[in-house]
Amino acid sequence: MNNNLKVYTVDNYGVRNYNSLYLAIITLSVLYAIIALLSLVLVSVETVSPDANITTYKDAFWTLQMSASTIGFGDFYPVTLEGRIIVSAMFYIGVGMVGFIGAQFVNKFVGFSDTNVKNRELRRQNKEILDHNKQLEKKVDDLVSKIEQLIHKKAE
Repeated sequence: MNNNLKVYTVDNYGVRNYNSLYLAIITLSVLYAIIALLSLVLVSVETVSPDANITTYKDAFWTLQMSASTIGFGDFYPVTLEGRIIVSAMFYIGVGMVGFIGAQFVNKFVGFSDTNVKNRELRRQNKEILDHNKQLEKKVDDLVSKIEQLIHKKAE
């Protein structure tokens, strides 16, 4: 199977490295699912107010989408406290998720800070150090055993 189509690959250390495109698709899907659900709540809390300008699901969806993207045209805006809380929450959720997608894009196309390579190198070095420590431990154990044998022979 082509590596571009795989959800993730497993490196030599058993670590899953997820495909950036997969992560972006999942993140966008989750973001729009949140927008879709919160739009229902937003339109229901806003239509209670006589001053509401968010009166349809479409308006609520548009408002939350603009909030998540930080564009916020201002053509629709919440007038109730609950609506403002929802839009504010969507702003923070959207900034995080859109920022994550942007980071994936930059990492995929620029790739100058590939931490996976650094992490694999550190894991390799740690494995070498642990193997060396085990060898040293065995040598120390053998040395202690020989010293104990010598002490035992002298005591006899």
